[in-house]
Amino acid sequence: MSENRMEKINRFTRKELTEDDVYCFSVILCDNEIDRDCEKFSVEALKELAGLFIGKTGIFNHDPKGENQTARIFDTEIETDPTRKTADGEEYTCLKAEAYMVKTPSNADLIKEIDGGIKKEVSVGCSVSKQICSVCGAERNSGMCLHKKGKSYGGKLCYHILSAPTDAYEWSFVAVPAQKGAGVTKRYTEGGTEKTLENVGIAEMLCEELRREIIGLSYLSGDGIPAALTKAAIERMEPEELLEIKRALSEKVSSRREQGEIEKALAKPAENDHSSFRV
Repeated sequence: MSENRMEKINRFTRKELTEDDVYCFSVILCDNEIDRDCEKFSVEALKELAGLFIGKTGIFNHDPKGENQTARIFDTEIETDPTRKTADGEEYTCLKAEAYMVKTPSNADLIKEIDGGIKKEVSVGCSVSKQICSVCGAERNSGMCLHKKGKSYGGKLCYHILSAPTDAYEWSFVAVPAQKGAGVTKRYTEGGTEKTLENVGIAEMLCEELRREIIGLSYLSGDGIPAALTKAAIERMEPEELLEIKRALSEKVSSRREQGEIEKALAKPAENDHSSFRV
């Protein structure tokens, strides 16, 4: 280990450490490939994050408990691979970090897991101030973009380009990453609201509840559309679209209720098996 490397590490220690005291390893934090969430970091964002991640702590699964602190980043660099292209044709670029941990009996097994490739995938927590649409180039929250992430327009996939980072919080070992290459599950700020794994999960739960309500309302509205078709149609809709459909169906159901149509329909013997509506 070079003397320069130990100097960088000792910037973050209270007591000067030696090579025998520490275990160092490299990790790819994030890259410019389109990930499973149809998002990607711009190359410029990666360069800005390189400075922001210096000194940031490594934890597990974004759990901020003190006992989960595992390692710390002491150096970063941007790496490019001219022989490799991203899905949208850019030269592959990634943010690589050098991290260290103090050798102790309690982390001996973790060190073995890192060396053995078991603990490999990581996730970053950061803030970005802009999300650019790949189709029209407008910012997502500008009101000028009507494209939906994950959908194709004229054969061109819509994804969001994360740019202008403002902060880096932490990085975590995770089991299932969003980015296939870098192993990144992001946490970022959008329009002043922090998007975390926790509240994204809650949002999806709410969307799932909306889908169930829509299927039920669709049946009560008397539109005659099979539940399976309704479910397939709303599966990938955004929350705003789901709310709009629920609102329209609720109005139709209320109108039918006022006219007594629903009660009459429910009073009739069932001619068809509607078990497919049980979702």
